[in-house]
Amino acid sequence: MMRLLGPAEIRILADKLNLRPTKKLGQNFVIDAGTVRRIVRVASLSPDDVIIEVGPGLGSLTLALLESAAHVVAVEIDPVLAAQLPVTVADRGLSARLTVVGADAMRIGPSDLQGRVPTALVANLPYNVAVPVVLHLLEALPSLRKGLVMVQSEVADRLAAAPGSKVYGIPSVKAAWYADVRRAGPVGRSVFWPAPNVDSGLVSLVRRDPPETSASREEVFAVIDAAFAQRRKTLRAALASWAGTPVLAETALRAAGVDPSTRGEQLDVTAFARIAEAKP
Repeated sequence: MMRLLGPAEIRILADKLNLRPTKKLGQNFVIDAGTVRRIVRVASLSPDDVIIEVGPGLGSLTLALLESAAHVVAVEIDPVLAAQLPVTVADRGLSARLTVVGADAMRIGPSDLQGRVPTALVANLPYNVAVPVVLHLLEALPSLRKGLVMVQSEVADRLAAAPGSKVYGIPSVKAAWYADVRRAGPVGRSVFWPAPNVDSGLVSLVRRDPPETSASREEVFAVIDAAFAQRRKTLRAALASWAGTPVLAETALRAAGVDPSTRGEQLDVTAFARIAEAKP
């Protein structure tokens, strides 16, 4: 079993790099080997998986992923960390299985991954960009078949929420366009340095086909955005601007088989697709 990074090694590395974790980049590094091994176990990786990891930081999770997968593509926006990661991995003789991409994960596509075709997303995501990063990667990288991400606990709840839940909203519906999403366990604060002031959670994603619809993803997402822009309004009122008038919104809703007095949080992604199809 590979020697992973512990609290002492992480602080030595941070001192060497003169690194002070920044809130702006959402830098909270995992310092507990048991936690990263648990993440890899829950991710159910196979030896031929190619992993995309966003925000590898000092490499705690990266090393554990390299034990279990064919290759890891690590996307790191911080140039100092991006330069150090290959050194850390080389010390363990695994350089051939690592590709480091120094970039913003919100801007990458298949052509940025140096010929690698990722099959799974596994990452400790920066809290402030977790949802847009997940949605962007699911859209930009259709080769992704599964994922396991660590995010703020409240974000995990929102991503995995079902219709009718108090926290069901835009992230829940848009994630459901791409994948079956579920909570996969809690993560405490003490496994990070610096310790965040919130709890974390694991979210599992398993790719599935989007709803069958003649509407485009952009058209469906426009309905979702409009429906949740004013949560307390009925869909007849909330979709008035999207449709043109409240009457046109009601017409589209009835054509889609949706009661106009319904609110957005009661509908699943398939219903939103039907509404998008029915736009006058």
